[in-house]
Amino acid sequence: MAGLCLFTEQASAGAASGESSSRHVFKLGIIEESRLLSLFRFKIWWMIPRVGNSARDVPVETQMLLLEASGENTDYVLFLPVLDGVFRSSLQGNSANELEVCVESGDATITASACPRAVFMNFGSNPFELIKESMKILQECSGTFTLREDKKMPGILDWLGWCTWDAFYHDVNPQGIRDGLKSLAEGGTPAKFLIIDDGWQDTTNEFQVEGQPYIEGSQFGARLMSVKENRKFCKADNEESSNKPHSLKEFISDIKNTFGLKYVYVWHALMGYWGGLHPDAPETKKYNPILKFPLQSQGNLSHSRDIAMDCMEKYGVGTVDPDNIFEFYDDLHGYLASQEVDGVKVDVQNILETVATGSGGRVLLTRRFQESLEKSISKNFQENDIICCMAHSTDSVFSSKTSAITRASDDYYPKNPRTQTLHIAAVAYNSLFFGEIFVPDWDMFYSRHDAAEFHAVARAVGGCGIYVSDKPGCHDFEILKRLVLPDGSILRAKYIGRPTRDCLFNDPVTDGKSLMKIWNLNKLTGVVAAFNCQGSGTWPGMENNTTLTNAVELSGKISPADIDNIGEMLPQPGDRDFAIFSFRSGSLNRLSKYESLDVTLTTLECDVFTVSPIKVYGKKIQFAPIGLVNMYNSGGALESIEVFYDFSRYGIRIKGRGGGVFGAYAGVEPSFCYVNMKEADFDYSNENHFLKVNVPFAANAWEIDVHFLAASTPREKSKKHKTP
Repeated sequence: MAGLCLFTEQASAGAASGESSSRHVFKLGIIEESRLLSLFRFKIWWMIPRVGNSARDVPVETQMLLLEASGENTDYVLFLPVLDGVFRSSLQGNSANELEVCVESGDATITASACPRAVFMNFGSNPFELIKESMKILQECSGTFTLREDKKMPGILDWLGWCTWDAFYHDVNPQGIRDGLKSLAEGGTPAKFLIIDDGWQDTTNEFQVEGQPYIEGSQFGARLMSVKENRKFCKADNEESSNKPHSLKEFISDIKNTFGLKYVYVWHALMGYWGGLHPDAPETKKYNPILKFPLQSQGNLSHSRDIAMDCMEKYGVGTVDPDNIFEFYDDLHGYLASQEVDGVKVDVQNILETVATGSGGRVLLTRRFQESLEKSISKNFQENDIICCMAHSTDSVFSSKTSAITRASDDYYPKNPRTQTLHIAAVAYNSLFFGEIFVPDWDMFYSRHDAAEFHAVARAVGGCGIYVSDKPGCHDFEILKRLVLPDGSILRAKYIGRPTRDCLFNDPVTDGKSLMKIWNLNKLTGVVAAFNCQGSGTWPGMENNTTLTNAVELSGKISPADIDNIGEMLPQPGDRDFAIFSFRSGSLNRLSKYESLDVTLTTLECDVFTVSPIKVYGKKIQFAPIGLVNMYNSGGALESIEVFYDFSRYGIRIKGRGGGVFGAYAGVEPSFCYVNMKEADFDYSNENHFLKVNVPFAANAWEIDVHFLAASTPREKSKKHKTP
């Protein structure tokens, strides 16, 4: 695999007469009749995928382009527009099928006549390794960002969370939070981290006058008055309310003690609030905020308009002086830490590219804010506790040194049925890019919703944190208990969930024929989830090209070969059979690596398949652990497996966690099964060799011993087994 930085003299000649400018568009070459995948910003905050066959299909603001190539030992070509000094690049195609690179500084006074390192190109035979290796080369060459594998992971990733946004929106309040935490705990799926979203801060809004009609979008003109909480979360000295806490600290301390919360995060915008800081407020003046009116780039203006951005352009943003930005973050985060807050979700990050004039341009301004933000997080919080959001520009991505989690798609919109399938597909494809630098965050979801299982399964295989935004008392505990153990922990997969190789150049949302498949690994098993995303929604910008139907039934194939890194589960290369468990049907099948199962799903239906290599243990016993078959990511419950010998018997010992039903492929029927040294009930099917062992839900960690008799010993029968 080789990498090279592209920007030839021929391309540079595309600039008009070699003039110095803050924005250039250079031509790179022609692409025709090659399948391609673009990841592009369809609005200033967010990326989505688009597939095509020529350069004209590459949208403006493309930040990653993967091309299917034909050539010996080269199956894929990757283009990554990068940061070159004070300039940021993006790709686009034109009507002549020419691939172009747009290079811009975001400040009319920051100019250049050439950008010799605007695009990185690499090629290889494995798309996932190609992206991984390319990001590694870029990181080593630039030194401006850090790879995910070298970052400290926040503790929230391994626990169920609850976010207040879709439960309350701006009306979040202490009693509502208590009610939500209580109902989750009483249902047996306690939240262990909490995000108090927008609605807790001390803000003012001159564009919303009490008694006057509400103006849509005026909320984005509100500005921050101080780093402290608003009156919903603290009691005035002369106030007698019995339900209101004296302070944010008192409230957070109380809910941590009452509900066993491990982490409490709060929301804030990169500039404090949507409208920034109030320039004249006594507690914000020291940060020298200046009211700036954002200016969007030509690339952003060519795609979807965004109400938040439109309103910020109208009302202006109280922009913190870059010389004072660390002081602001340090004051804010220091105060929050003193109130027992553990971390923050930092939103509206891409705003910087629109207010960069006079501040050195978009790249340098973003890097300055990013460095100050991460320095403050490191100083004030314990576990790299930050979730980045609305940060899909490469200005931010390629300036991230320590931030480990970023939202990977536009919001989850529970009230919009047309966006449910788009959300799943967008995160999966965007994770190809983000997953090398961050853990992609899949956003919150409702557990009681028409698409609840669709979202739950996606997060089960996503290798991400899991958090819901249910209204208090509105939960589907059947779904939640397939994701969450009784102690509040989750079965997080090992890597980042990404589309299977055969999905890379398909459109699983609008082509009317393709399923969406996402693969991942656990310690001992692989996992593949299949989703029918067709017929429910359409991509922004393609509304006139898609006919929606009420439901579409599609069939596809599931194979062990869908798991690209499946070799990690095998002690040595070679042909091997696999046990595949379907959560939806509860069935177990045996397949070779390239054999497949048929799967048929209608719109918004999904299934998740656990794939486990069948290995030979001890006295030629074929065995493959599946895990907890009552959980979506069954194999996530498994920790280790080994052979043991005990007098005339030998067996297989599996260690794991969580309660329910342990499942495995066993070539022969066991004689006894023990869970934590106590004989346990089990079922065994001679037809498909499916072994099931009951594991008490009280057993948070367990050790299962599956006993087999030696060949020379007469067979005994356990009194606790059933054979269909």
